[in-house]
Amino acid sequence: MKRHGTRRPAGVLLALTAACGLLLTGCSGDGDGGARASDSSDGGGTVDMPPPHAPEGSNRYEGGEREGEQESREVAPEPDHLSTFALDVDTASYGYARRTLDEGRLPDPSTVRPEEFVNSFRQDYPRPDGDGFTVTVDGARTDEEDWSLVRVGLATRTADADDERPPAALTFVIDISGSMGEPGRLDLAREALGMMTDELRDDDSVALVTFSGEAETVLPMTRLDGNRGEIHDAIDSLEPTDSTNLGAGVETGYETAVEGLRGGATNRVVLVSDALANTGETEADAILERIAESRREHGITLFGVGVGSDYGDALMEQLADRGDGHTVYVSDEEDAREVFCEELPRNIELTARDAKAQVAFDPETVAEFRLVGYDNRRVADDDFRDDRVDGGEVGPGHTVTALYAVRTRPGAEGHLATATVRWLDPDSRTPHEETGALEADGLEESVWRARPRLTVTATAAYFADALRSPGHRDSALPGAPGLGELSERAWSLAARTEDADVRELAEAIRSADRLD
Repeated sequence: MKRHGTRRPAGVLLALTAACGLLLTGCSGDGDGGARASDSSDGGGTVDMPPPHAPEGSNRYEGGEREGEQESREVAPEPDHLSTFALDVDTASYGYARRTLDEGRLPDPSTVRPEEFVNSFRQDYPRPDGDGFTVTVDGARTDEEDWSLVRVGLATRTADADDERPPAALTFVIDISGSMGEPGRLDLAREALGMMTDELRDDDSVALVTFSGEAETVLPMTRLDGNRGEIHDAIDSLEPTDSTNLGAGVETGYETAVEGLRGGATNRVVLVSDALANTGETEADAILERIAESRREHGITLFGVGVGSDYGDALMEQLADRGDGHTVYVSDEEDAREVFCEELPRNIELTARDAKAQVAFDPETVAEFRLVGYDNRRVADDDFRDDRVDGGEVGPGHTVTALYAVRTRPGAEGHLATATVRWLDPDSRTPHEETGALEADGLEESVWRARPRLTVTATAAYFADALRSPGHRDSALPGAPGLGELSERAWSLAARTEDADVRELAEAIRSADRLD
């Protein structure tokens, strides 16, 4: 067995994303992160010059503030009319917010990422017949004059459980530090891993690495065929110990994955942790640097599963962003089944690499706009067609949603916006593009009377906006209702959609309203 003492962590997150996908195929019961480059676009744009009193380069929209407001909507200066970002299917922020609210606490605003709230819900976008994307652009008016919410929706083909896929070689890196002994952490990880072991195919392989103060390879890469009992025994033996050397765990996990590398298989590392690193390297950049070579040379990617009421959201999110990864959050058995039996299988195969989206707003009809969230996924506009710049990895069965706050010019008619998604074929790396457009008369009259899934998207975004700006003093979204009104609308929407996920959203909003 291999033990490592205090080590410097390396590219944790990279692997996060892909790991998710390859995990399983069928349980009963979603990129390469963006280039994180930024330019004057900062995800939003305006056609009008900033007011004279705005400091040069402040990118701040000063109009339409309520009395006493100190903050305002951020937009980019003239003449930018483009918004570019790497695709993102993370959902950890929403899951962790729900867990926090269930415990009677409002989440720290810094942990609230609106795009992860929006992407936590099922959408109704049309699907392509083959690999690639469909692009849907729609929107609706808000209660604030001239302001609308515009939704850009991207979808890959439906994931078919019967689809052929290459075998999976999965290295699980499990946190067994003392903090993982609390209910809903290591116990949940053991249960989830047991479920996966039963569901993986005979030609799949599993390795198991644990870490606390040190990292240890408990089980080298082992075929499922004829060895399920041995794998279950290794999982059942996991017990919490002391400190959290996350960096050593990730590094040892990658070394174990490289040693067990299988040609023709999907090789992934899956990190399960509360991300409360307190020993060895505790910074995302240092962790990523240590595993960069394994990631680049062998294409091993990582999927992060966050657990625990005290959760290192910032570290896990940074690892995901800077390491081209993907994260989810699991709080109970139901979440675990959904993540390990539904989300992970979607990434077993890739349909797109380095996927990026660019939205062009028409200055004749749009006065200003702002991308909601995606703060760490912004890409320089000029890098949209530079295929050396990282985008997101996306598999079958995924949808990606981006929401914009858009102020239209009075009496606007005609073209409003065009959205383009660009991606590389996973095997040949041939670039492809697909587009969709929206006309001004395509905006529905009210976001609250729009098609149900558009209203769900708006409700999730308004909820994230409220949690990021307690008391609604700094609301970034136009027409934002108070939490009380939003709660009523969410319950009505839950009844309208008969969707259990929307009902959970309504319950979370009600909890936040009581705590606000």
